[in-house]
Amino acid sequence: MYKNCALILCLSMLITGMCAVNAREADLNRKLSGDVFDMTLEEVQTMVKENDIQEIYRFREILQNVSSPKRTVGYNVLVNEDAIFLDEESVEILCRIVEAEAGSEDEKGRMLVANVVLNRVESSRFPNTVKGVVFQRGGGIYQFSPVANGRYYRVKVSKQTRDAVEKVLRGADESQGALYFVNRRAANSSYMNWFDTRCTFLFTYGRHEFFA
Repeated sequence: MYKNCALILCLSMLITGMCAVNAREADLNRKLSGDVFDMTLEEVQTMVKENDIQEIYRFREILQNVSSPKRTVGYNVLVNEDAIFLDEESVEILCRIVEAEAGSEDEKGRMLVANVVLNRVESSRFPNTVKGVVFQRGGGIYQFSPVANGRYYRVKVSKQTRDAVEKVLRGADESQGALYFVNRRAANSSYMNWFDTRCTFLFTYGRHEFFA
């Protein structure tokens, strides 16, 4: 999308330049007779002043370059291909669940929770929106305990959490594709048994263990 926008911008600038060239050409043509672009410098030297002659040849070179079939327009566009674009509601939901789940963690710990939510959005095994993932229920049980116990609704999202989420949306991801995280000390044994037997352990960070 960004590359297309850049191309459109380049073309717009090119068209604007050509219009300026054409306007100058029209002004000069009023001073000249015949096809000036087929004339030599000596032929037009007696007809117009020196500064106009130089502009004529400069504009002719520009026009020839623009019309050449071999001409390519080069442009460099700085695009962050890893960036994730969410609507305002989705960003707010993501910030709130990160605050509820990892508000006591450092920046990386918060970012990892945001990564897991977004990994689920990308996975065919989960809903394809942030809202769908955060409020998903399986067997009548919410996937995220803060939604189930109401903490999600009570937290006040901090600047640290918003900054962490912003970095994730810009493409930061050290989650190794994790789809689950759990605090073993706060989970009951049967719940942890499901993770240990049916998921692949990836790493531990802060108070959370991450699984795929």
